Amino acid sequence: LRPMRVQILGAAATGFTAGVVLPRLLALIRPLLAPAASSLQVAPPHPDWKPGDKQTPPWGDDPDAHYALDPKEMTSAYPLMISSYAPRPIAFVSTLSAAGEGNLAPFSYSGVFGHDPPVVGFSVCRNRTSPDGKKDTLANIDETGEFVVNIMSDWFVEAANHCCGTFPRGTDEFDESGLTRKPSLRVRPPRVAESAVHFECKLVHTYEMLNAKGEVSATLVLGQVVMVHTAKSVTQFMGEGRGKPAVDFERLRPLCRLGGDTYGVVGSTFDLPRPDRAVSKT
Repeated sequence: LRPMRVQILGAAATGFTAGVVLPRLLALIRPLLAPAASSLQVAPPHPDWKPGDKQTPPWGDDPDAHYALDPKEMTSAYPLMISSYAPRPIAFVSTLSAAGEGNLAPFSYSGVFGHDPPVVGFSVCRNRTSPDGKKDTLANIDETGEFVVNIMSDWFVEAANHCCGTFPRGTDEFDESGLTRKPSLRVRPPRVAESAVHFECKLVHTYEMLNAKGEVSATLVLGQVVMVHTAKSVTQFMGEGRGKPAVDFERLRPLCRLGGDTYGVVGSTFDLPRPDRAVSKT
């Protein structure tokens, strides 16, 4: 960045005499604020594809290439769901009970559900060992209506994964894992200092899912994001234009969950522009 710094200083000196310092400075600084080319990027897999071209799957044209698997006939659909609906982002959720007891746990049934207002959510399966059937995360959110979703990156995955353990109610996984509390601004639960991105959330809605026996098997939790924190090292203030900050994906190094005990990291990416919205749909 030294040559750029010299150019900026030179532009400032020239600008003070010519009265044009601000435009020249902005012209030099703007490239630093824009997204950098990613070293993970590769070419799209089929650069010569044209609308209407057939794309053949690995099994060719075999009409019997798929199994029909009825969830009602399975002993458990869990292994199939977590291995096939993948990769899944991980919501690393910190909460506090009404009495101030902390909890920190990861959930891979998670996602973004809107941006205006920003809404994130995750699903909490039932705790078979708890008298009320609730994991601490859900019990705390029911009491307070607040939580923080922290994004997991590879540099602290071992500590975060330790929070998956089954601990007695009231155990704070911050203490068990060695992760660091960081105060939030709009909600009471703390953030994870080791995480590069935090979403402070207020509860919007919970939805209980019932199994064939009529029992609650999981609860979907949706929260409105009231404050976002991004580490300076991953933040692009001009990511998508003025007033549209973004996060540098390559520097964030987010983790995902696959099947079993398997985590994943992104090894490569490619850009594929969306088709012209003006094209009529048939």
